[in-house]
Amino acid sequence: MPGPTLAEVRARGQPPEVLARLNDEHWFGRLYMRRLSPYATLLFARLGWSPNAVTVCFMISGAAAGVLTAVPGLAAAIGVAVLIQLYLLLDCSDGEVARLTGRFSATGIYLDRMGHYLAEALLLAGLGVRAQGHFSLAGGYVSAGLAAAVCATLIKAETDSVIVARASAGRNGQHDDQALVPRSRGLAQARRLAAALRVHRIIQAPELSVLILAAAIADAVTGSLTATRVLDVAVLAVAAVIAAAHMVAIVASRRLR
Repeated sequence: MPGPTLAEVRARGQPPEVLARLNDEHWFGRLYMRRLSPYATLLFARLGWSPNAVTVCFMISGAAAGVLTAVPGLAAAIGVAVLIQLYLLLDCSDGEVARLTGRFSATGIYLDRMGHYLAEALLLAGLGVRAQGHFSLAGGYVSAGLAAAVCATLIKAETDSVIVARASAGRNGQHDDQALVPRSRGLAQARRLAAALRVHRIIQAPELSVLILAAAIADAVTGSLTATRVLDVAVLAVAAVIAAAHMVAIVASRRLR
């Protein structure tokens, strides 16, 4: 039996409702990665790879990027950026393979979520080591990176806990986008401002990898670690504020009702 065609991959692996997702679809995906991913998906499908096999590769690429972040120098930062692009590609392809083959599983969803947790936490922790200039648990920049990693993990746990809470209360685990808006007018305005500024993106793996590379280039030019250290402190500040604000926004919204 012949394998799927590229047109079939696009039609079945990228239905309109997937491309239209606002919260689950990264803007890098909408911008360019969804145009590239069908070629990788076609290859995986013809090789007979399962969606979970692709997801495991996605997890490995994200974790490897996080570990490589701790290695000093511009070459390592370039490697981090490349690995995160691969991570994005595989994150698109695993779902496309699942939709193409009809092979969905709770294991795949779990691995996908863990992949996101792992990549972002390791990138932030690795950034702390990079900013310190050497590994030391007593180093201030290492501590900042680890704290940012904890906050980023907490943010994701807050989001996932909404699904757990709704399911435990006997409700549909999902909710519509309107439920995201806080009931308080002031909080709703603050949420709109935060969404417009997009500051939360600097702690997400795709944007963070680009910022790490930009900081490494600046450091190579100046012969210092100033840019990387500024980035390390900035991600901690953003992650800490968002972790607290996100929890308040969830409780104040209709997501738990």
